[in-house]
Amino acid sequence: MQSRRHIVTSAAAACFGFLLAVSPFGNKADAAEPLKAVATFSILGDLVKQVGGDRVEVSTLVGPDADAHGYNPAPGDARKLTAANLVVVNGLGLEGWLDRLIKASGTKAPVIVATKGVKPIEGDDDHGGGHAGHAHHDDPHAWQSIANVRIYIANISDGLATIDPDHAGDYAANAKAYLATLAGLESDIRAAIAAIPPEHRKIITTHDAFGYFTAAYGLDFIAPQGVSTDSEASPKDVARIIRQIRRDKIPAVFLENVADPRLMQQISRESGATVGGKVYSDALSGPDGPAASYAAMMRSNLAAFSAALGRK
Repeated sequence: MQSRRHIVTSAAAACFGFLLAVSPFGNKADAAEPLKAVATFSILGDLVKQVGGDRVEVSTLVGPDADAHGYNPAPGDARKLTAANLVVVNGLGLEGWLDRLIKASGTKAPVIVATKGVKPIEGDDDHGGGHAGHAHHDDPHAWQSIANVRIYIANISDGLATIDPDHAGDYAANAKAYLATLAGLESDIRAAIAAIPPEHRKIITTHDAFGYFTAAYGLDFIAPQGVSTDSEASPKDVARIIRQIRRDKIPAVFLENVADPRLMQQISRESGATVGGKVYSDALSGPDGPAASYAAMMRSNLAAFSAALGRK
């Protein structure tokens, strides 16, 4: 017959085992808690959500309709990094402010560079047009090509699987499903561009954010500012753009959601080109807008281009 002390001890052990399972310190509870991932800007944040699904709680440093180029981190950003299990960055020089923020936060979270493996194209860091004497750096806007976003997805999936191997299969499945979405999106982009008359396939935007789109799909973008919105367009560059619009009969200029609209409005007035609407270059719209996800952003831009430039 068991002693009373043995019975109490056994009951206490069982109770402790139950508490361990449901407490925040138990392995089972840890496994149930979503990972905390911080993405540097809204487009990247959506891609992390697509791969992470319910397993990952995603926050962003630079939110919708905000410009990542010249971002000034807020005090709360360091706290986000401190609490993160994972940090996902674009790279290619987009987040020049990030290294200082990471150091200040003291975060120990691993950092995934989403563009690892992307073949960068050269961008003009001062103004559009590539004039002699201007500084050239890698163009960071690699997400404007679906082929590059496939690389983003692979890097994000691999990074999540590394820190959470128990759910690697989930991340792989989510990535595979999203790649199918991207395939349909790319097919629609190619069809829509093919329907635009070749002589109309030129667009004016505020800064040089669509170089990868040009390389992939054949729509030519011209911008008075370089790859960074930190640069300013000189009167000479603006005058050159206006002359080109008149010479090539470019039908439309587009306002970017991350840029001051006054420059494009001036160019529209002085050139006679219409304002073709708003495009989303470096940031998503808010959740109620037309570009609340990466796929929605690309489709919204495509609809604006097609409407302004016409069809064959």
